[in-house]
Amino acid sequence: MGKQIWRAVVAGGAAAVFTAVAAVPAGAAEGGASFSRVQVNGGKPIVIGTSKGVKVPASFRMTTTRKWKVPGVVFLYRNGTDDRLWHSIDWNDCPGGGPGVCDVKETMYFNPSEWPMRNSEAGAWKVAAEVHFKGGGKDVDRKNLTVHVKRNSRLTVNASPEPAVKGKTITVTGKVTRANWETRKYASYGGRHVSLQFKPAGSTSYTTVKKVYANSSGGLKTTVKASKTGTWRWVYHGNTTTGPSKSSGDKVVVK
Repeated sequence: MGKQIWRAVVAGGAAAVFTAVAAVPAGAAEGGASFSRVQVNGGKPIVIGTSKGVKVPASFRMTTTRKWKVPGVVFLYRNGTDDRLWHSIDWNDCPGGGPGVCDVKETMYFNPSEWPMRNSEAGAWKVAAEVHFKGGGKDVDRKNLTVHVKRNSRLTVNASPEPAVKGKTITVTGKVTRANWETRKYASYGGRHVSLQFKPAGSTSYTTVKKVYANSSGGLKTTVKASKTGTWRWVYHGNTTTGPSKSSGDKVVVK
């Protein structure tokens, strides 16, 4: 089932409520408005965890031949469903209410700790824009844009022994997890291909030493030869449904 209500909050405190509608079909625009210069999150994926709200900037130019009730919005949708993926929207008002040209800055808010989200909502979403006119009617335009919505991932690291003896073995372990929006907790993310990186003492950059697959429980474990003092970390580069992540660094002194 799709969400039944989305709450749109207008700058200045006014509020409007939209009920769920079918996904936007090709040619659905009723006319009266056009939307250009559409951007969502600067073209970057939207990565969402389990407890913190995420603010996603969007902007567009709306040109109308009719007066509107409130400025238009851009939103995420999927073909073949009645899902629009946002929890609330805040935007700047346009003086006069049209007709004319209005440059709109919008913020989409996502917060799985307050609004239900399904794990299946991770992945590719299309972008559309919509405006409701005074006296009835609306214009809905699909845009040729795709936005990926991803579940946040996390990594832990532990390198031992500390200190290590030069030429001996250092064991580096860790775990990769990702957000489960339905339980609102992080769960093991097994089978991921994760990079082990090292930063020598005095350096400002990491280099990849090797790549390791996590086990079925998300566990990571590998060994390296102790050669110099430095910091170890794990890096996961993400995929189409899961965001990238880096562990904190674990420094090992080599004597």
